[in-house]
Amino acid sequence: MDARAWVVMPTYNEAENIGAIVRAVDEELERLLPGEHRVLIVDDNSPDGTGALAEELAAELPGVAVLHRERKEGLGHAYRAGFAAALAGGAQLLFEMDADFSHDPRYLGALLEAAEDADLVLGSRYVAGGGVRNWGLLRQVVSRGGSAYARRILGVSVRDLTGGFKCIRREVLEAIDLGSVRADGYVFQIEVTYRAILAGFRVREVPIVFSDRTAGASKMSPQIALEAMWRVPSLRRSARRAIGSGRERPAPVT
Repeated sequence: MDARAWVVMPTYNEAENIGAIVRAVDEELERLLPGEHRVLIVDDNSPDGTGALAEELAAELPGVAVLHRERKEGLGHAYRAGFAAALAGGAQLLFEMDADFSHDPRYLGALLEAAEDADLVLGSRYVAGGGVRNWGLLRQVVSRGGSAYARRILGVSVRDLTGGFKCIRREVLEAIDLGSVRADGYVFQIEVTYRAILAGFRVREVPIVFSDRTAGASKMSPQIALEAMWRVPSLRRSARRAIGSGRERPAPVT
């Protein structure tokens, strides 16, 4: 199932969204990269039947594949498994994307275009032209505060470190020792970007508007936010050790 671009989409209890989002992503990718894409659904044994619905989609749509995992272990674990499968399938560009329409498929083209001269492209809520929709004040404070806190602690200029809509070149994932990334949630997103910066890769942010889900339950929790607070300081040491001292030069961020 070799293809140039893979969208890796973790799911847990997304039965209400999975059919519509996968069809929308597959249609947009077919427009952008006809015949050169895959959508990989990584389901963590969802009790609501998401995995079975994913298999139906894979049987219907040639560009869709499913990776079933035995249990829910967190976002980072799901992405690592999905990335490994995509790389084995020949992926040159890998997209991270939520399964609840928070990340609008129409932005895939902007991320793909930016990847022509960048190694890691971030769909950013916090650059000019970006934003959020239908969020309460507390969630806005937690998200903006988490990015600002991580930016300050790590000494980088990326505005949206906690976002989960990304386009990543194969070479980045091969260089950052992805297997040693143990964080989940916000911290997984922060660490992948931070390691890419340390390794000298070109990072670019493009504006997106993030819309809160209208169906299903959010996976965000106070525990995930707290994890970010106490784990971010340790990233400076663990990420530099993983990358190696020979490549610790800040990359340009645009």
